Amino acid sequence: MSTAPTIENTVTVTDAGPALKRIEITIPRAKVNEQIESAFSGLAKQAVIPGFRRGHAPRGLLQKRFGADVLKDARQQLVSQAYQQALEGHKIRPIGQPERAPGCEETELEQGKDYSLAVEVEVMPEFELPVWEGLALRRPILEIEPKHIDEEIARLSYRVGVTSQIEGPFEPLDRMVGKAVVRLAGDDKVFFESENALAVVPAEDDAGKGPFLGLLVEGLDAILIGKKVGDVVTIAMPGPESHEIVEIRGKPLSVQYTITAAERIAPASRDEIATKIGLESAALLGENIKGVLERRRDDEQRSALRDQVFEQLATKVDFELPVRLSEAQVGRDLERQRLEMLYRGVDAQVVEARLAETRGATASETQRRLKLFFLLAKLAETLGVEATEGEVNGRIATIARSRGMRPDAMRAELEQSNRLSEIALQIREHKSADRVISKAVISDIPAAAWNLEAEAKTKGKPQDKAAG
Repeated sequence: MSTAPTIENTVTVTDAGPALKRIEITIPRAKVNEQIESAFSGLAKQAVIPGFRRGHAPRGLLQKRFGADVLKDARQQLVSQAYQQALEGHKIRPIGQPERAPGCEETELEQGKDYSLAVEVEVMPEFELPVWEGLALRRPILEIEPKHIDEEIARLSYRVGVTSQIEGPFEPLDRMVGKAVVRLAGDDKVFFESENALAVVPAEDDAGKGPFLGLLVEGLDAILIGKKVGDVVTIAMPGPESHEIVEIRGKPLSVQYTITAAERIAPASRDEIATKIGLESAALLGENIKGVLERRRDDEQRSALRDQVFEQLATKVDFELPVRLSEAQVGRDLERQRLEMLYRGVDAQVVEARLAETRGATASETQRRLKLFFLLAKLAETLGVEATEGEVNGRIATIARSRGMRPDAMRAELEQSNRLSEIALQIREHKSADRVISKAVISDIPAAAWNLEAEAKTKGKPQDKAAG
């Protein structure tokens, strides 16, 4: 009994840049023919064509009616199989989705012809993990005092306060929605528009800055204070050099914002806050808030230790990074930061403000965070760290509580936006860092001194502070 020889694809792998591979694949015509025949045979068995019994429609009629879709599906299956085989055969470890390589046009599948394609994909850089045992770390220490409790209650009073519709004139902390039409400088064509863009008048201690459409806008208070529903304002802001949308990088943006509705929050009383969070009386509020702040402080202490682990390891190793940040790289970095803050219970509005600051960071700062991504992946792999299903569910439940959602609704939202894998990645990073922390030498430092050092170091860059 003879066995037909296996038909192999022709695969060429070359370096397209730092941590970037170009994969060129040629699928021989025999495989192409086989896939096309299989696709049409499957269709013939299922297709229902008026005037013909199921499975008896002529091939020519099927090709005329469904040919384009059949060939498209056949091509997708062939390409997917060929790509996976190329990864396995050449031991390529991708960290992102492949993109069509420059100069490679997508072509149709044709009977009797080879099919060629070329893609580029980000891969794990090759480097040796530095020594990670015995790192010297500092832990910010903070005692929760009455002033911290009062400040948190003041924040809560707005978070659970009663909203009422207003017409204006607007004051600090007023919220509004409206139609935003975004154009690139020097181009009359609409680049992006949103019917319900949210804006919040910056608080008095925000130095006039506030997030809008995911970007941090200087002087937003001057633009919005005194305006009213129905007004049309123009908001100018720069497109950050490292934004996840490539087209706006480094481009001045102009937004025409038509305000359609607005609301103002009346701060809740202590009794109302207690009722909202399920306490029997306001007398229990202080002790409850103290417990919340202590748990938050402990989480931020752990986060501060992890950040030091990441930074110290990053300074001990060097490797090349992709020259140009892709949308996927920047988007992945922002999502990691979003989930980290939500897990720690940071208010959703504060999260968006911090992400807006992050989008405005320099390219070198974004490159630094990308380096950490590669480093943490290597650390988790070296330590054999994985995220269990139970840990993923627990993390989702924690994030859901911080957003006032049910865990199942939170999971559905993450699945719909393809972000569920980021939860597992976050857990792996935390567990890896905690393993390093367990072998570190830790000293304590007052939180006030820690925050002053952080502010001096970052000079205005986004930075999480210890509680208080």
